Formats: sequence, structure tokens, C-alpha cells
Amino acid sequence: MSGYSFELITGPMSCGKTEELLRRIRRCIIAKKKVKVISPDVDTRAKGDYIESRNGLWLDAVKVKHSVQILSFVKDAEVVAIDELQFFDSNITKVITQLMNEGKKVIGTGLELDFKAEPFGSMPELMCIATKVDKLHAVCMKCGCEHATRTQRLIDGHPADKNSPLIMIGGDETYEARCIKCYELPDVKAKSKALGLKLLQFNKK
Repeated sequence: MSGYSFELITGPMSCGKTEELLRRIRRCIIAKKKVKVISPDVDTRAKGDYIESRNGLWLDAVKVKHSVQILSFVKDAEVVAIDELQFFDSNITKVITQLMNEGKKVIGTGLELDFKAEPFGSMPELMCIATKVDKLHAVCMKCGCEHATRTQRLIDGHPADKNSPLIMIGGDETYEARCIKCYELPDVKAKSKALGLKLLQFNKK
């Protein structure tokens, strides 16, 4: 369990990223390694200073706002576990590189794609510098196939519009895993524009 490494666990919502992170952390604890768990304070799903998987497993964690703050909390740690990497600012890549250069083992999780199926935050760079990448799949909540790779945002039970904010804190939206076939991303603005052009052409006749 040597340092100088960065293991990245990625995939859509509900694929078991945090559960896998917790499993690896517990192995490190069994091996008597000094572990520090970090989580972004923007992730408010857990009501306290801890990370929690969907099956109820949890561990204490330090909540931080800016990625550079991580360095001050993990000085004595041999293993640094970071949940929800996509929510951190762009300095997270430099922070993890520094931790690796200091001989620490870093284990992180993150959504590689946002609800629009576009690269999320610094995840592309993090996937490049990782020494190991595990891309997990989920079960599609619409058709039941086992190869869901997309995160579907639902608002009032309907697929969220493409023009919705990237992060909706405190909103009533929900998320579910979808396969590529079942994933939906409506674009109301584009449809309205197209409809407007059709009406304009009709009125000119």
C-alpha cells in the first residue's frame, strides 16, 4: 500500500463510488495507516461532518470550501481520501499532484460527466494524472440494463432542461442513473426558437 499514487473512482450517480471509497479506506485503517477523509462543503447530502454511501455506510470527514485547504488538514496523513472531486475548484489537480509528490496515497471519487453529459469540473485532468482509474457502471433506472453511464436530473419527475444551472443547491431535483439509450436532455430554448422561426415563416406566406 505504497504512496505516490492516486486512485480515482468514477461513474454516474448510484454506481457505488462512495461505497467503494469507504471499502478502500477501511482496508487502509486495518493496515494501520493514518487516514484523513475530505469532502467539499457544497455537498450537503450528509447532515454532519462525514461522508455516507447510499447503503448507509459512513465515515467522519473534514468539510472544506477551497481545495488548497486540504493541504493543511492532511500533513500527518499517509492516505488521503477525497469524495466528490467534481465539486472542487481547479486547484484540486495541483493539490493532488502535490500530495502524491509528498509520498501520500490519494483515493478519490467523482462524477466524470454532469447532468448534461459533459465533462464535470476538473475530472478530465484528474483522470489524466491518476495512476489508476476505476469507472463504475450503474443499473439504468428506466430500462434496467447494467451499463448506465449517465446521470439523469429530474425536476418534478421530468428530465431537466439543458439550460438548467449546473449545480442546484437546495432544489427539488432528483437524480437517477440512465444508460445512453434512455438518457434525455431536452432543450426548451432551442425548441422555442425553432417554433418561432416556423411561425415567422408561416406569417410571411
